[in-house]
Amino acid sequence: MDLVDPLVARLSQKNVVTPEEREILGKAIARIRDVPADQDIVTEGSRPTESTLLLRGFTARYSTVANGKRQIVAIHVSGDFVDLHGFLLNRMDHGIYTMTPCRIASVPHQRLLEITEKFPHLTRLLWLSTLIDAAIHRQWIVGVGRLSAVARVAHLICELYARLAAVGETDGLRFQLPITQEELADSFGMSIVHLNRSLQELRGAGLFSWQRDQVEILDWDRLVEIGEFDPTYLNLDVTLPRPPL
Repeated sequence: MDLVDPLVARLSQKNVVTPEEREILGKAIARIRDVPADQDIVTEGSRPTESTLLLRGFTARYSTVANGKRQIVAIHVSGDFVDLHGFLLNRMDHGIYTMTPCRIASVPHQRLLEITEKFPHLTRLLWLSTLIDAAIHRQWIVGVGRLSAVARVAHLICELYARLAAVGETDGLRFQLPITQEELADSFGMSIVHLNRSLQELRGAGLFSWQRDQVEILDWDRLVEIGEFDPTYLNLDVTLPRPPL
């Protein structure tokens, strides 16, 4: 598999990525490295000179408050440029860490600058990826403000499934989710006890199972209904499958 395949799969949801553009993306990568779980790849307050393309694994964008507690504000999957916005920001107001062991590719900002100056179509596609990141943020804010804990959990399961399906990382209605309940609680801004109650309610209703690292959706339509999940904000051209009758 080509290193940029997950990114190209994501960008291709909205428009054609030409062979030349694929080659340009591949050449923009300066280095590749494997990073263990629970390691910062971008620190709060830093001034990065490169952006990170996630090739494998899960990362999270987070902010910390004065008492040291962490709020996860985004979860990233394969094919995501986890800090593409850092290309234009002077200083990072948040951090990004690895939720699982990850393989990442570093793209120097100088090479991104060259892309923006020479390849307008590819620039627009990359710009779109940052707009989708913003749309995901808006949905998470709506969830915190207006959805119940159970609905927020259901929504996130649907969202992650749709995003992973777009880059070919689902198997039917199953996908790998090797993250901890503490990390999920930090994503929702709730206690682990509250999170467990919500998970148990959804599992007890037969909507999904979560065994070790694998999630299987058992009733997609009902999970969508409870989570009020409308994938429009993800801008994905993916047919979401239904479980067998």
